[in-house]
Amino acid sequence: MPEISLEVPGRGIVAAAAGETAREVLERAGVLGDSVAARLNGRSVDLSTRVEADGRLAPVAPASPEGLEVLRHSTAHLMAQAVKRLFPAAQITIGPVIEDGFYYDFSFERPFTPEDLERIEREMQKIVAEDLAVARTVEARDAAVGRFLGMGEKYKAEIIGSIPAGEDVSLYGQGDFVDLCRGPHVPSTGRLGAFKLTHVAGAYWRGDERNEMLQRVYGTAWADRETLEAHLALLEEARKRDHRRLGPALDLFSLHSISPGIPFFHPRGTIVYNQLVAYVRSLYERYGYTEVVTPLIYKTELFKTSGHYDSYRDDMFLLRADEEEYGVKPMNCPGHVHLFAQGKKSYRDLPIRYADFSRLHRFERSGVLSGLTRVRGFSQDDAHVFCTPEQADEEFALFLRMTREVYDAFGFEDVAVAVETRPEKFLGEPALWDDAERTLQEGLRRAGFDYTLSPGDGAFYGPKIAFNFRDALKRSWTLSTIQVDCAMPDRFGIRYVRPDGAEGRPVMLHRAILGSIERFIAILVEHTAGDLPLWLAPEQVRVLSVTDRSAEYGEAVVRRLRAAGLRAELDSRNEKLGFKIRAAEMMKIPAVAVVGDKEASQDMVAPRWRGEGNRPAQALGEFLAEAVTRAAMPGTGEAASGPVGVD
Repeated sequence: MPEISLEVPGRGIVAAAAGETAREVLERAGVLGDSVAARLNGRSVDLSTRVEADGRLAPVAPASPEGLEVLRHSTAHLMAQAVKRLFPAAQITIGPVIEDGFYYDFSFERPFTPEDLERIEREMQKIVAEDLAVARTVEARDAAVGRFLGMGEKYKAEIIGSIPAGEDVSLYGQGDFVDLCRGPHVPSTGRLGAFKLTHVAGAYWRGDERNEMLQRVYGTAWADRETLEAHLALLEEARKRDHRRLGPALDLFSLHSISPGIPFFHPRGTIVYNQLVAYVRSLYERYGYTEVVTPLIYKTELFKTSGHYDSYRDDMFLLRADEEEYGVKPMNCPGHVHLFAQGKKSYRDLPIRYADFSRLHRFERSGVLSGLTRVRGFSQDDAHVFCTPEQADEEFALFLRMTREVYDAFGFEDVAVAVETRPEKFLGEPALWDDAERTLQEGLRRAGFDYTLSPGDGAFYGPKIAFNFRDALKRSWTLSTIQVDCAMPDRFGIRYVRPDGAEGRPVMLHRAILGSIERFIAILVEHTAGDLPLWLAPEQVRVLSVTDRSAEYGEAVVRRLRAAGLRAELDSRNEKLGFKIRAAEMMKIPAVAVVGDKEASQDMVAPRWRGEGNRPAQALGEFLAEAVTRAAMPGTGEAASGPVGVD
């Protein structure tokens, strides 16, 4: 066999015979270790892949991002094999890798139960102990369709049948199980084991609600047992912090089938909602935004002009009236452009910054609705800026200063920045997109931000900067965004008069800091485990009377607290003090003021700040002054400057 040369990390150039497997080359080079796959010329491949030409070859460690993907994909196959052994009538469909795990969709006559998941896990462990070799084969498309039809796997046959005629497909087999897959996979089932099946959910075949409902079994897999256990502990913590559980428990909001995807905010939750809006409004006063109220329903010609109709029509609530089609607005930007177009604008009028808290509605499919994080009705701290090209840099810098101020106010520190660039389908001229992407990146560099590129992830009308916040559970959420619009100014024909009297095309920026208020509340509740900052807490102080005799004084304390602007309530129930304290703790009340006969006689309270324990009794005036100081809404000073403490 002819000799080839391979560049192997840590070993330099390694000679090999053409046709040797990646495993053989890496083992001889002394770097195989516990690899689960190999990287050949930048592409992940099976260790059994034969190397035919010069190039670069490296091992893929189990704990690396590539290695985890291989482990999770292989574990999905392992689960499917176990399901087929236990429930032969179940049909397999698709089983991809997702963040931190995998899932596999099955068609089966009855719902899988928690006991079924335990049985499936035990069967998976048996297959791991069997250490079955995992082998890749290539088969003609039509032959593969026939194979799976013969096995009674109609869904898998349909997937293969959608592949162009004449093409070959790759199959992976392990023991009596075979599946369609591009790979790579672990060499044998014995390489797996650190996994856990977590839950079952419904999923439509191919994501289309007109198709059959399947059962989606979720799982997680890791390189070792220790990492798995740490992840499961994090999942348990996430379960405890789940806003869908905490929200109703704290009497903030509820969700009902009478209005799917549109939450009911209770009085306590409405306080949180309104406080967030008030906080953003306080920023608008200092940063020069003008708030507007725009219609909720438009004739769809508006969305056709903006370009949203083609992209969002299926996600809009549409209706007919007076023989015309109308749409409930899913976003504010077309209405803001229409508003800007009313009346002639001069360069002296710019920049114009429209802010809008109007309700938005999107027809999210029922299968993707999730608490407050994925809803059908919501509001955003949404704004659109119209400025001259010369003003764009300062507007961008202003957005960064506002973002920093907000993140500092909430203590958000673990933030990463991404520039999302032109997608495959877009509106506007490529040259405008190139300029816009360059402007965003240069602005970030000037402000001292590190950032990554997310190619193709921009909106159809313009590139975007996304600030991705990592919460206490290590999950990433996109909060603040700013986009340069490369399409709507021209599609609506908006112009302004320049200093020389000629018409100019304004720059249009889309920006949000919190994003959806509903979603932000969900994130904040889970990040803080319901311990909201004092200024945001729906009930800031709870006064606890020790006896019936001190209840009257307790009422007087509440009146003074409320007069000072604090949200205070009295618990004068005929219960033991310990019971009342535990009740306040369960409701995450930031401050408790205990009043008994002694406190009543001396105009004092015994304070207890959440997380700080009991304090000696103090004069009511002192406690009140401290509570007012602590409860002040952030941002009363000047806007912060400089980069937003991001990674």
